[in-house]
Amino acid sequence: MSSINKTTNVQVNIQNGVDDIHQSLKNWKTIISQYQKANTWRAIGQLFSSFGPFLALWVAMYFSVDYSIWLTLALGMVNAFFLVRIFIIQHDCGHYSFLGKRKMNDAIGFVCSFFSSIPYTYWARVHSFHHGHTGQLEHRDIGDIDFLTVEEFRQLNAWGRFKYRVFRNPVVLFILLPMIYLGVVLRMPRINFPGWSPIIRKQQINNLLILAAYVGLGFLVGWKAFLIVQGSIIFFFGIIAFWFFYVQHQHDHTYMQWSKNWDYLTAAIKGATFYKLPRVMHFLTGNIGYHHIHHLSSRIPNYNLRRCAKENPVLQRHVTKITFLQSLPLMFNKLWDEEKQRMISFREFYRSEGSRLAA
Repeated sequence: MSSINKTTNVQVNIQNGVDDIHQSLKNWKTIISQYQKANTWRAIGQLFSSFGPFLALWVAMYFSVDYSIWLTLALGMVNAFFLVRIFIIQHDCGHYSFLGKRKMNDAIGFVCSFFSSIPYTYWARVHSFHHGHTGQLEHRDIGDIDFLTVEEFRQLNAWGRFKYRVFRNPVVLFILLPMIYLGVVLRMPRINFPGWSPIIRKQQINNLLILAAYVGLGFLVGWKAFLIVQGSIIFFFGIIAFWFFYVQHQHDHTYMQWSKNWDYLTAAIKGATFYKLPRVMHFLTGNIGYHHIHHLSSRIPNYNLRRCAKENPVLQRHVTKITFLQSLPLMFNKLWDEEKQRMISFREFYRSEGSRLAA
């Protein structure tokens, strides 16, 4: 079968899939509308079940520093999940879904930023852009983990390919990059759309206040203890956050299109995954594993996502479901193949490239 025929068949299958999704979910807006309502008591309960364990573990870590660094790090790994839970609250506040009142969302989201170290308003606006453009190849570098298409990688010289291969190395992507992102990227206005001057000012003020709080804590509890305790929590938090975001959008058969062919509903259902994890992990990660539903509507608070999925099986019909073990090979997804409409590894690229050149 010729390359043109293969491409045509892939495009036909994709369009059939899009049509099927639209037919199955023609009433999706009606389905999700009842879950978009904030629940004050559930929100308050989540605040206690997130900040309470986090602060208790933080104190336990502080007292464990002089006893055993390894114990401190182990507690830090556990506490990083409660920080993820706090960050999901911040994330929901940025979508104005956590509570009913906008000012309360902003206040709580701002407080959360001192724990996550992520400036509240700036990150929320960048993330909102991601929601409006997820799966659009023109905007993959905003609010997403960047990647290249097969054709873009093919056009690079040897040095360009080497840099990209280093960037997509799992050690760099999931360990070093989160630290660079949290420590450097979020401290400067890398994204600055027209009219964003007030948002940039809020970012700078938020960063200065976070720095002041951290310096104050450093002097209060001692720099050694503070850096070990907070540093280890932030380190593990960054790894977890990047891994979840990667798995949720760069799975094998994700959805990537140029804007002219882009479809919102398909981008939400096929461009995001359902990360099928044990119930306790959904609790610790604020149900963000139900990512396709979150992308259908960012106005659904995290504490309603699971109920929305359970009560509406149709929302699970077309989504890519992956377990933790099934997600591990995804770290080898490196390039988006527009012809095959899926992510491929470097090995697959070079094997296909050899065949193409030989032909």
